[in-house]
Amino acid sequence: MIFTVYPVISSFILSFQEVRGVEKTFVGLSNYTRLIHDPVFYKSLINTFQILIVQVPIMIFLAILIAVGLNSTLIKAKSLFRIAYFMPAITALVAASIVFMILLDEHFGLVNYLLSLIGLDHIPWLTTPFWAKISVILVMTWRWTGYNMVIFLAGLQNIPADLYEAASIDGAGKVKQFFMITLPQLKPVFIFTVVMSTIGTLQLFDEPFILTHGGPNSATMTITLYLYETGFKFFDFGYASAIAYVLVLITAVISWIQMKLVGDNE
Repeated sequence: MIFTVYPVISSFILSFQEVRGVEKTFVGLSNYTRLIHDPVFYKSLINTFQILIVQVPIMIFLAILIAVGLNSTLIKAKSLFRIAYFMPAITALVAASIVFMILLDEHFGLVNYLLSLIGLDHIPWLTTPFWAKISVILVMTWRWTGYNMVIFLAGLQNIPADLYEAASIDGAGKVKQFFMITLPQLKPVFIFTVVMSTIGTLQLFDEPFILTHGGPNSATMTITLYLYETGFKFFDFGYASAIAYVLVLITAVISWIQMKLVGDNE
């Protein structure tokens, strides 16, 4: 009640107020109408959706692929691989981001050094808009693929082996079994991971904050990063609260659409 319900109600009331020091003035819907004419808000919204559209499908695809591989009887030392893939999800994000800043440094980074060995030019990973987005996507994919892999692996282990045996008897190969048995049986897990990954990406803050500080030229400015700067850099808490509730609405609508598109009709 203290740490969840009260802040939710308080911030909702705050979104209708203008805060100056300790004084709060009721301003109605002005904070929300201000959003309509805010180009930085639209820029952060576009950036967030660009990252979402690219990163989530890649991450889900890799998670399914790795989970199927680790569920195979051909793989030995499965526990070791599971731990290795899951470790990024529990690694301190600040430490991981600093490592990636070193790896992706334009002049002295290991990645560009390896590219130079095969004759490729250095890539300005963190200093140009396009590559800055790619860098954020790489870090997010590295961090969360293993987390989703564990969820898919749990789903795979709950699929009855009888289904595969029956399919083999009927002459279905491994590829056909994957598309006709594995994917349909994983549908609830797939819905869960897609929705949760979408929500997580819409709340993206840590990676762009540490790696690029929202730059260059606001190319990696996400909604939550803009919310943070509005509230704790410019101390415009009323407007920041309005941004937060618009983000909640956007997240709810997208999650509902995904459930309708991917979920069962009933």
